[in-house]
Amino acid sequence: MTLDQLTDHASLLQAAKLLEAENLALAKLVAKLKTRLLALEGKEAVQLQLQIEDLEASLAQARQQMFGESSERREPTEGAAKEKPPKSQKTGHGRREQSSLEIVERVHTQAADEKCSVCGGETKEWSGQFEESEEIDVIERRFVVTKHKRQKYRCSCGSCIQTAPGPTKLFDGARYSVGFAVEVATSKYADHLPLERQVKMMAREGLKVDSQTLWDQIDWLAFWLEPAHKALGQYILTEPAIGADETHWRMMGKKESASSKRWHVWAIATDRAVSYRISPSRSTEAAKAVLGGYQGTVMTDGYAAYSSLKKQGERFRLAHCWAHVRRKFIEIEAQYPKECGEVLDWIGKLYQIERDTRDGPPARRLAIRAERSREVVWKIRDWALETEALPQSNLGKAIAYMGGVWDGLQVFLSDPLVELDNNRTERAIRGVVVGRKNHYGSRSKRGTEVAALFYSLIESAKLADLDPKAYLKVAIDAALRKAKIPLPHEVSGAPAL
Repeated sequence: MTLDQLTDHASLLQAAKLLEAENLALAKLVAKLKTRLLALEGKEAVQLQLQIEDLEASLAQARQQMFGESSERREPTEGAAKEKPPKSQKTGHGRREQSSLEIVERVHTQAADEKCSVCGGETKEWSGQFEESEEIDVIERRFVVTKHKRQKYRCSCGSCIQTAPGPTKLFDGARYSVGFAVEVATSKYADHLPLERQVKMMAREGLKVDSQTLWDQIDWLAFWLEPAHKALGQYILTEPAIGADETHWRMMGKKESASSKRWHVWAIATDRAVSYRISPSRSTEAAKAVLGGYQGTVMTDGYAAYSSLKKQGERFRLAHCWAHVRRKFIEIEAQYPKECGEVLDWIGKLYQIERDTRDGPPARRLAIRAERSREVVWKIRDWALETEALPQSNLGKAIAYMGGVWDGLQVFLSDPLVELDNNRTERAIRGVVVGRKNHYGSRSKRGTEVAALFYSLIESAKLADLDPKAYLKVAIDAALRKAKIPLPHEVSGAPAL
């Protein structure tokens, strides 16, 4: 927990005392080392001077934690390229266009014997004349019992009887409709409403149901949609460049030990689709299960498990994320403003160049990178080689991190399909993180499978600018007809977001 996250007085007081003691100890050590420095000469003096500077930087960071403001925003250094802020739509209380809403007209009339409010005379309806205004209203959700009456028919032969087909169901004898199951799944995995909370909401709306019944509906829905989930993952692995990321997931089953409660969500993504898999570990074997056999470029954050997959084939490459490198230096910029300011400005220049490559074919993007980005990358490399920092210092660690992933940071220079960072995949995983915070995780292995399936289909629908509920209806309709289930980016004509 960081100092910014502490809210109660006792914890803040204790943290302040600890930081004050740490500051005093650091100050004494700096003074002692400065005394030694006066007696030293040559290389030993230089090394000691670097150590003193690092300690002074640590002391400054500790003081910043105690007394400074918390912010990740940076002021550009002198000479840095100033970016023109994009024009953003003004927000506030103005009226917004609601073109997607149905318009319902309601005519208001006065009583037949109503007199004129000014002179008391008789009033007559003025044909076609109205004073109009609009308001946004809500029609509450209603649960109904639909009684299906299947007509029976007698054959002219006198001995045969047949019955009209009834509604399509998720399973024989199902009491709840397919639309009901889609509603529950959308509420849980798109709107992040736990089943218990849905039970309470439905009770207020007149429906008495328990969470196990709701789970049964989405479990069956997932059974029918599994081919789409599998096809989505296979489609992503055919793309030449993808992103990969992972985050933790909680397993809440009673049989799980404390050590096995922390599972992990693995995500692979392109600009059109994302697929998730929830595994018991963050190991190399788990990475192989997600990316095994893939032949292309994977953008990652430098996690070691991905590096173990390099033996998959000559076409398998790892690209690394410049945003993660940038973050490392932003975290320590208060300690090393000059050094970090310089490298952060160069990284910012890379992003500025990328914005100039957005429009146009891949060949143009590659040419611009070769002409402009390559030079910036070499300047960053030279800066890292020339900057003196103790290996154990925060600056030394940040430079070492960048050096450890340096080959992957250069991949974008030779491949126009590779982005500068993995932000696309990180954005795709946000829905999972919000869901995890609301319903905490899964209670069984099957629960992880169902969650991974719905998050994959729903988040991919969002990437395709489709309403998730509308897409799930299209998908389950195809599945129940035993037809091929279209993937979100293959759907046309469905309601958009």
